[in-house]
Amino acid sequence: MVIAAKRPGPAAQGVLAELLSEDEARLFYLQQPADQAHAVRVADRVGSTRPGDRIAVRAALLHDVGKAHSRLGAFGRTVATVLAMTGRHPSGDMAAYLDHGRLGAEGLAVIGCDAFVVEFARRHPGPAPEGADTERWAALLVADDE
Repeated sequence: MVIAAKRPGPAAQGVLAELLSEDEARLFYLQQPADQAHAVRVADRVGSTRPGDRIAVRAALLHDVGKAHSRLGAFGRTVATVLAMTGRHPSGDMAAYLDHGRLGAEGLAVIGCDAFVVEFARRHPGPAPEGADTERWAALLVADDE
């Protein structure tokens, strides 16, 4: 994760406006700048391997929107992750950060997002659920891991 990332510039904002609905864009822009920058990088990667796959690109842009429920910076996110790895169950913003997949998926479902986009937000970086496009899922996982 890039700690001092900036929000997308005007060119990227234009592309985002073409790809995302108004409600999706609202959720996207609630994210911290570093998360927005990460999402744009993931979308660029998946778009280069799956040209024309707007669902995959939208899933990339929206997969971490649940992190907006937490106001943690890089240090707090690291602490939350370490606590979870040691079996502790933090509360508050740390719990929200650790549960960002479910929280993001719930928000995306409420606004009527595509089912694949919702499930990728909910389940990444895990395996694709039954019935999902596994090639699309795999491309997103690779793009998110680079």
